[in-house]
Amino acid sequence: MLVALVAVPAAVARHSVARQTSMQALDSGVLVQLNAIRTSHGLVPLRLNPSLAAAALSHSSEMLADGYFAHESVDGAPFWKRLSAYSSSSANGGWSVGENLLWSSPDVGADKALELWMASPEHRHNILTARWRDIGIAATHVDSAPGTYGGRAVTVITTDFGVRS
Repeated sequence: MLVALVAVPAAVARHSVARQTSMQALDSGVLVQLNAIRTSHGLVPLRLNPSLAAAALSHSSEMLADGYFAHESVDGAPFWKRLSAYSSSSANGGWSVGENLLWSSPDVGADKALELWMASPEHRHNILTARWRDIGIAATHVDSAPGTYGGRAVTVITTDFGVRS
């Protein structure tokens, strides 16, 4: 009986690692597709920024855990205020930031995510904003999400764009 109890957490851990790897592949695919679109429009490719990636991961995870979908945080704080907690202020100025969100049930690929964002004027504008230099990307998946998601399996992608000002 003890062996079975030990084996179950190991199986769960393997599933969690596999899902996490899958989401990292989606993050990478989104960056590749996004930069391909930007360069085809004569814009510089974006660099992955660890602070913006941490902010994106926190927001994707929060939305899924708390069952909402919005740029604002669960407490109603605007996205730019949430992002400022992840950027270090410097004497040379602050950040200018933008954000794209997407949710799909159950899954979405990088090609489809970029297709949907490019079909939306506001999301397309963020993707094609020339001043952006950095990005944080975080895709998160849960098998059953509460609230807005109705208990469905859901994948949420947050992309946080930024540039030092």
